[in-house]
Formats: sequence, C-alpha cells, structure tokens
Amino acid sequence: MQFFVYSAVAAGFGIAIAAFGCGIGQGMAVRGAVEGIARNPEASGKVTVTMLIGLAMIESLSIYALVVSLILIYANPVSTAMQGFVGLGK
Repeated sequence: MQFFVYSAVAAGFGIAIAAFGCGIGQGMAVRGAVEGIARNPEASGKVTVTMLIGLAMIESLSIYALVVSLILIYANPVSTAMQGFVGLGK
C-alpha cells in the first residue's frame, strides 16, 4: 500500500517541479521579449510570434510532466504486480 502513496507523492513533486521550472522559463522568455520590443518597437510583431512559439514549447514540458504524473497515479505498469504482491489483486 505504501507503493501507491509513494507514487502519488512522486507525481505531486514531479508536477510541482515542472510547473516551477516552466514558470521561471516563461518569465524569462517574456522578459526578453518585452526588452526586445522596448529597444525596437518596429519588430514587435516578429518578436511576439517568436515568443508565443517559445512559450508553447515551454508549456509542452509541463504537459509532459502532467502526463507522467497521471501515469504514475492511474496507469503505473508496476501497480498490478504490486497489488498481487500485497494481496489486493484478484
């Protein structure tokens, strides 16, 4: 039973670390874009498009972490073996 608790805790830590890292990365990207637009307002269209593509790439890392966390919680391949081991399986 502790295996499932550890899986849930690991999933929580994983998504927290991913969200923290993605938030820092997105903040740095937006800061750079705003500084670039402040220096050269004529290039704001190109900078904005490039920034949005970069933000989407950064956000995809957070989505991957969410998928891995959900796999750890709900579809862990080791969970069926562990259920049989601890007597919870059929």
